[in-house]
Amino acid sequence: MTRFVMRRLLLMPVLLLGIVTLTFVVSRTVPADPLASIVGERQLHNEQVVAAAKARWGLDKSLPEQYVIYVTNLLRGDLGTSFRTKSPVADDLLRRLPATLELTLAAMLFAVSVGVVLGMVAALKRDSWVDHVARLVALIGSSIPVFWAGLIALFIFYGKLGILPGPGRLDPQRNPPPELTGLYTIDALVALDFPLFWDALRHLVLPGVVLGWLVLGIISRLVRASLIEVLSQDYVRTARAKGLTETRVIVTHALRGALIPVLTIIGLSFASLIAGAVLTESIFAWPGIGSYAVEAARTLDFPAIMGVSIFVGAAYIVTNLVTDVAYALVDPRVRLS
Repeated sequence: MTRFVMRRLLLMPVLLLGIVTLTFVVSRTVPADPLASIVGERQLHNEQVVAAAKARWGLDKSLPEQYVIYVTNLLRGDLGTSFRTKSPVADDLLRRLPATLELTLAAMLFAVSVGVVLGMVAALKRDSWVDHVARLVALIGSSIPVFWAGLIALFIFYGKLGILPGPGRLDPQRNPPPELTGLYTIDALVALDFPLFWDALRHLVLPGVVLGWLVLGIISRLVRASLIEVLSQDYVRTARAKGLTETRVIVTHALRGALIPVLTIIGLSFASLIAGAVLTESIFAWPGIGSYAVEAARTLDFPAIMGVSIFVGAAYIVTNLVTDVAYALVDPRVRLS
């Protein structure tokens, strides 16, 4: 196990370099000029201003030179300075990371809890109307685009029914809690400010459900298929033959085996939710990394685009590693060599 983890850790820089190279080439070869967002439309015809801007941001150098400079700075932990915010990209990402993490954790909690229950019900009531309804819910979650689901959710629950708050992390008249983790729900609880905790929690519901629904269907269908297969295994029949109750057979014996393949999907889904938060954060005015990425792409903010890509790539790599390790810990039959 230790050798496996070490090998994966040593491979991580190589994978990140590949992500950096690919993102750099793609972002620098798009047929658009970032100078419009740097100097403004009115200054584009001022040669002195344009030349000074190119020199300041290193855009007057050739692409290979820019790549070498970027990778060299990256090795020092410098992700560059954003064209748009004029702040270090690493600071921008760290400032927005808690909002994205809070949203992603809420989405993951919803997707796993509801998805596992839906999959279990569908498997235990196989081919009944309950199974069909559970599969339909999973299919809808996987089929509806997230931006459409977000707009519909806002229209119904905020606009028409008024039972849930609109965009943002808090009501405008409230101030954020004293920063400890950056996760408003946690920080409000630590500060014993329960009205603020309730407000932050209510603001999490709509974006969390919309984002989590993306992977709920996948988890539900995988749990259903896996549980149906496990229920036909010999060790489950043996448990029933011993006279154990059906609940104990399912919870103690069948469910554990059925959830092993689901671990892989849960790990990968967490990383995909971070990447998928782009649209959700834009719709719900959520000040996280997703909305930062949208603004970076809109203004051709190359350093910010690179920073977000490296962050998401690293998230995928780390969650893959954690998933593989967890898989081996849960299933002793797995040998990591």
